[in-house]
Amino acid sequence: MIDAHQHFWQLGRNGCAWPTADLTAIYRDFGEEDLLSVASECGVTGSVLVQSQTSDADTDYLLRLASDSDFIKAVVGWVDLASPSAPQRIAQLATHPKFRGLRPMLQGLADEKWILRPELEPAIAAMKEHQLSFDALVYTRHLPHLYQFARRHPDLPMVINHAAKPAIIANDLPAVEWRTALRVFADLPQVHCKISGLATEAGVGQGQEVFVAYIKFLVAVFGVERLMWGSDWPVIGLAPNPQLSIYKNWLGLVDHALSECEIINSKSVFIGTSLRFYRIT
Repeated sequence: MIDAHQHFWQLGRNGCAWPTADLTAIYRDFGEEDLLSVASECGVTGSVLVQSQTSDADTDYLLRLASDSDFIKAVVGWVDLASPSAPQRIAQLATHPKFRGLRPMLQGLADEKWILRPELEPAIAAMKEHQLSFDALVYTRHLPHLYQFARRHPDLPMVINHAAKPAIIANDLPAVEWRTALRVFADLPQVHCKISGLATEAGVGQGQEVFVAYIKFLVAVFGVERLMWGSDWPVIGLAPNPQLSIYKNWLGLVDHALSECEIINSKSVFIGTSLRFYRIT
């Protein structure tokens, strides 16, 4: 089983500026030993390590960790895609055997259309040249622009992180706006989606059954061949419902929700899709 989305950081080092001290549940260092203590008991045998900082130093740090780890199977880093030096930086990163993709922090940018800016095109061309993938960290409001970007680049493998963070806390059933914005991606085969990060978007009183409708919808749009499970550990520790902040409980919730769907098996969500998408051998 592969955890397709997890993070490591060292506070105040390697470009780490987040989390901040007010996020007490996750305001400490997190490394591989911490993850193994919760992942191994669940049968997870590898992970995709994803950047959490807008920093070259963070990406370099993650790649150093991956070089010394059998558990980390792939790394998704960060590059300033708007920088004139981005193509050179991407080419350098691509020489690392576990470097697989980039994730600009779109959710925090004031310009919702930022990904469509023409100055990014040289960096995107470099990503495609080096066979890298694109992790899209977005909210629902970004999806129309992301769709336009995906239509523009059909040969760039893309995965929507955290199912675009629907406002579960406000809607026990998937909101029409979210469903409408996601449904159009069904016809773009290069676009995938991560079943991750949903627990932190729910309320303290919302439990397992609330998520079934969301995950059923994702299966209907993407099918199991374009969905992958991720823990979003240790950020999952911020989930308002303390039961859903636990690694094994989130895994069990997704497994239960998939069992409610009319699919033959869910193996692709837990291993097959991530192996294919991130080219893990």
